[in-house]
Amino acid sequence: MAILKKLSLSVDGACKGNPGSAGIGVVINDESGKEIAAIGEYIGDATNNIAEYTALLRGLRECIRLGADAVIIQTDSELMAKQLLGEYKVKAAHLQPLYLEAKRLLGQFKLAKIKYVPREENKRADELASAAASSRNGTSSIQD
Repeated sequence: MAILKKLSLSVDGACKGNPGSAGIGVVINDESGKEIAAIGEYIGDATNNIAEYTALLRGLRECIRLGADAVIIQTDSELMAKQLLGEYKVKAAHLQPLYLEAKRLLGQFKLAKIKYVPREENKRADELASAAASSRNGTSSIQD
C-alpha cells in the first residue's frame, strides 16, 4: 500500500467591512507539523464568505501543486465547512461557482477532510488574511 503525502491546510478570509477590502490567509503544514507555506493575499473588494472560499481554493491549488494525496483542512468559517460537508445548502447564487470549484478540487485528493475550528485555533491563517485585507497588496511566502 502506498503512503499518502498528507498536508494540513488552514484557511481564513478577512474583510474590512462586509463587503469591503478583503484578504486571504493560507497556511500549509507537512505531516510533522512544519509550516511549508504561508500565503497572505489581497483579493480586492469582496464579502467575507467570498474571501473564505477564495482562501480555500488558493490553499487546495497549492496543496495539489505540492503533490499532496491527502489534505486535512481547518477553517473558522462554520458556514463554509457545513456547506462542503453537505449539512447546509449553498443558497447564495454568488457562492455557487466557488462551492462547485472547491468540490472539484477536493475530488482530486485520495483523502480530504474539512473541520470547523474556533477562530483561536486558526490564528496564523487569520493573521495573514487580516494583514492582507489591510495592506491592499498581496504577499506570500512559500517554501518547499
